[in-house]
Amino acid sequence: MAVTDELERAREHFDAGEWGAALRTWESIDQGRLSADDLEDLAVAAYLVGRDSTAAEALQRAFQTCIDDADTLGAARRACWIAMIMSMAGQPAVGQGWASRAERLLDEFDEDVEERGYLEMNHVYAHLAVGELDEATESARRVADAGRRFANPDLFAAGISAEGRIILERGNVREGLALFDEAMVSVTAGEVSAVFAGMVYCTMIEGCQDVSDFGRAAAWTAALSQWCDRQPGLVPYRGQCAVHRGQICALHGAFSDAITEFDDALRRYRETSSPAAGFALALRGDIYRLTGEPDSAEDSYEQAAEFGYEPQPGLALLWLSRGRRDAALGAIRRLLVESQQPVERSRILPAAIEILIAAGELEQARESARELDHIACGFSCVALQAMAAYAAGAVELSDGDPAGALPYLRKARQLWIDLDCPYETARAQVLIGRGLRALSDTRSADATLAAAHRTFVDLGAKPAADEVAGLLTPEGFPAGLTDREVEVLRLVATGRSNGQIAAELVLSEKTVSRHLTNIFTKLDVNTRSAATAYAYEHGLM
Repeated sequence: MAVTDELERAREHFDAGEWGAALRTWESIDQGRLSADDLEDLAVAAYLVGRDSTAAEALQRAFQTCIDDADTLGAARRACWIAMIMSMAGQPAVGQGWASRAERLLDEFDEDVEERGYLEMNHVYAHLAVGELDEATESARRVADAGRRFANPDLFAAGISAEGRIILERGNVREGLALFDEAMVSVTAGEVSAVFAGMVYCTMIEGCQDVSDFGRAAAWTAALSQWCDRQPGLVPYRGQCAVHRGQICALHGAFSDAITEFDDALRRYRETSSPAAGFALALRGDIYRLTGEPDSAEDSYEQAAEFGYEPQPGLALLWLSRGRRDAALGAIRRLLVESQQPVERSRILPAAIEILIAAGELEQARESARELDHIACGFSCVALQAMAAYAAGAVELSDGDPAGALPYLRKARQLWIDLDCPYETARAQVLIGRGLRALSDTRSADATLAAAHRTFVDLGAKPAADEVAGLLTPEGFPAGLTDREVEVLRLVATGRSNGQIAAELVLSEKTVSRHLTNIFTKLDVNTRSAATAYAYEHGLM
């Protein structure tokens, strides 16, 4: 077959998204017969089937071809491509070297040229790598501006999605999400090339996961899955796609499916030596923790750390479940000090509040719950609002105010129901059941707890199911007294004051007073001496 026919066939495969077929056809041709444009397309195809070194070699040949032909702009463009691919392949130093070469070439031009947009894309990565968010934002805007001026949908979508992600991370969630939506218009319309479309998809989905906008994350994950499926030879982005599918599975309580997706992502990441494996391992650890496999969870968390990813706050919650309260408390306090951006704190605060409550640090838990509510209101993301309502209810319940807790908890339950999140719905039901029991509505409490127990059993969430089973078959303190109320009553019976009880149980005097009010109501007594007599008469001492 003639070379021209083979070239035409390779280009047809490329235009159809048949990356493997295109690459094989190009590689069957004498490389010296390929133009710089063909070599660039060969490189793109190689990158999309996971052959990064082949992609870099082809781009270097394209670069040299442009240099030989005195095509300075073409050489600069290929240098930008090499820089971008090397950076995405985990070789930022090599990428920066090529970006510097591209910049030197572009210094020869005073006029506005499209290639500066590709160079600015590399500047975005470089600024982000050293935490220069202001500079990264400006570079992203210049990328998008170049896309507008030169009618280049790749640059436009990449620029505004990068800007949206940075803005979102700094707490301006509504503006960031609006930029994501604008970028998605170009991607879903098929205007954006494969490399840039994959980048934009993953940037936006990760951003939505970070701020708990699970509705957008689920919709775009489905779109990304379909996009990947239309390109059977595609290697990059499939790992991220599997991670995102796993996150959605976990959200909807399909824990075994989530593990399958995370394992698939890990297999793909190992093929490309991607450091993103650490994130997938941490997510897998979270699922093992919820399903009652603590050793597997700890192993996943340790592997995540080996990839340079800190598996917190999941690891702290695992320590708490294993009785290592001080370790969990120390870790979460350190995270709260280190994490200052609203998005970072939104990811940490729900776990922090749970750990602080378990450690008896109710005042700090209350402050953290208020902060979470403030962030949730600013972000306007339903899942975060559900987390904030749950946290506020948990604090009030632990502080001896079940009546004050129930409105928050009912709000959280309804929001989780609306989002189709059965595990979180059941968690809210457990606290509602405890609150109803504290208010002596035993029948309603038992029905609510039983429903939560069924959900946990169906989901395979053994630790949560066992905890609720214990609530449904308690040791049987009289008059519906809770464990904490019995602790307080026993100390009252020994003659301790409210202040002494508060110090011994690490509670506030206000909380002790609430517990005493509940105790007196349940025992139908009005004095400490009558409560003491009840304690002795019913064998509570």
